[in-house]
Amino acid sequence: MKTPLKIIIVVALIALVAGAVVIKQGRRSAQSGSAGQPAAQAAAKLPKLLDLGADKCIPCKMMAPILEEMKKEYAGRLDVEFIDVWKNPDAAQKQAVEIIPTQIFFDASGKELFRHTGFFAKDDILAKWKELGVDLAAKP
Repeated sequence: MKTPLKIIIVVALIALVAGAVVIKQGRRSAQSGSAGQPAAQAAAKLPKLLDLGADKCIPCKMMAPILEEMKKEYAGRLDVEFIDVWKNPDAAQKQAVEIIPTQIFFDASGKELFRHTGFFAKDDILAKWKELGVDLAAKP
């Protein structure tokens, strides 16, 4: 094989590998967004209530209708998310959850403001948001 042909093959291989790396990083950043949130949620910049529990845990089951109600009632003002840690143990490890249910309150930039374990009534959740300085009563 002649030297120019070898150089062309090596350059082509390097370009293919570099292209694959760029594509893979682009997919990863599009999926993760900022602070582990999906890209669309990161752009919305909403405070977030993250509930980590399990579908079969009794206090978690008691939290489910509260979370669903809040998700609908505060749409566009609050991001409410439930993660089943028995189905997604990585989420529990990432958030350092030891007891379920655990509710984590995040500000709009993704900074953790407060953490609670066990059942948490809707009125208590709303009072905590108010105490943290987040006005959920204001419509967008």
